[in-house]
Amino acid sequence: MKPSDLYWQRQTRRAFFKSTGLAAGRIALGSLMFPEMFRATAAEAKVVGAHPPLPGLPHFAPKARRLIYLFMNGAPSQIDLWDHKPKLAEMFDADLPDSIRNGQRLTTMTSGQKRFPVAPSIYKFAPHGQCGTLVSELLPHTAQIVDEIAVIRSVYTEAINHDPASTYILTGNQIPGKPSIGAWLSYGLGSEADDLPAFVVMTPRWSAKRDAQALYQRLWGAGFLPSRHQGVALRASGDPVLYLNNPPGVDPGARRTMLDGLGKLNQLAFGRSGDPEVETRIAQYEMAFKMQTSIPELVDISHEPQSVLDMYGPEVKQPGTFAASALLARRLIERGVRVVQLLHREWDHHGDLPRDLPLQCRDVDQACKALILDLKQRGLLDETLVVWGGEFGRTVYCQGELRHDNYGRDHHPRCYTMWMAGGGVKGGVVYGETDDFSYNIVRDPVHIRDINATILHQMGVDQNRLTYTFQGLDQKLVGTEAPANPVKGILA
Repeated sequence: MKPSDLYWQRQTRRAFFKSTGLAAGRIALGSLMFPEMFRATAAEAKVVGAHPPLPGLPHFAPKARRLIYLFMNGAPSQIDLWDHKPKLAEMFDADLPDSIRNGQRLTTMTSGQKRFPVAPSIYKFAPHGQCGTLVSELLPHTAQIVDEIAVIRSVYTEAINHDPASTYILTGNQIPGKPSIGAWLSYGLGSEADDLPAFVVMTPRWSAKRDAQALYQRLWGAGFLPSRHQGVALRASGDPVLYLNNPPGVDPGARRTMLDGLGKLNQLAFGRSGDPEVETRIAQYEMAFKMQTSIPELVDISHEPQSVLDMYGPEVKQPGTFAASALLARRLIERGVRVVQLLHREWDHHGDLPRDLPLQCRDVDQACKALILDLKQRGLLDETLVVWGGEFGRTVYCQGELRHDNYGRDHHPRCYTMWMAGGGVKGGVVYGETDDFSYNIVRDPVHIRDINATILHQMGVDQNRLTYTFQGLDQKLVGTEAPANPVKGILA
């Protein structure tokens, strides 16, 4: 149905009495019995910001006010980073038992292999922190903050290929067209930033010696929600946001005059059609005007203390690196942005894992530690939820040739590892357990719907009440096909 048809349908006499007939009587009676409830307070009467929340949200007191999502696109190998399996050292090149694989769906990359040889990790693990969490030698910096994070070793998904798996965890559905988690939070909670978007995305470069899986805008898109809730991508080169600067010959005063006139025309258009995208266009023009001042100030890190820059590492001054993006993430949430998402690519190590995985870890390891400590020392960690992880895990068996010093791993959706920190999450916790092959979950399974339910819960959102009617269904981030539950075992 066209927006204009829907608008005029709502103007019929029958629709009016259906929606307001009984309600009008109740309102009148309520105003007589409880007049104090109908008086707006000074706080309620003030003008709302650029990104107001929906009425009634948050549904309950939030533990986290903002989200930083560190998405490792391509699927990090849990068995080489977080899920230590020392017994595998004795099984090098042995066939993975059929009882463990148990009819597991395979990708086309390994479905033709005649055997599935076990490939033990070549990396050493050691306990760290007061909690004693085991962490790979590839993550020496992250290992120093394990007392601040909750490691979830038992995440699983049904998707087995990158595109649908990434779409699934970030939008709640393998089929494209649904809003991303950042768009849902922007829609429901808005943000406190008046001169920056509610949802910002960065895609830092990577160091592994191979091409990466493509990223699609649907991973931060708004789907069927109003398009103003989609993520705004910050670029590493040129203008941080496309078309941010005025064209030659146009000064800020002329731009303001043009936008005022255009706003009046758009308001007339909205009055005729009732199309919510016209309102979105008005809001986006205004936000773009404000961002001409706020974005240059945001990306200027020259006033950051040297101690902070040193904490993030030498690459923090190189735009487009993960370190630079992580620092910008802190600066964004400090300015009231609701959701910041970093998508770091090329964790897809089907071969040459010992060559490429260390490079990827070096990209993110020090910056992840710095981000947590930076948030903590500024008093922001308690109200900021940080999430780290990918779309699925990697197999214990080798893809292709297996050597003592080289191997590759295929996609594995049955179990993998993510971690969370801040925002009401207990630090120093390890949740869930896998078998001796890091192949099947043996305790406390966590579906990716549960990950999203946990994020919503910590942000003060009832997963079943944040809905949007589309195609005759009350759509939800956690989907409508199966239940989802917050992971209470990691919550403070």
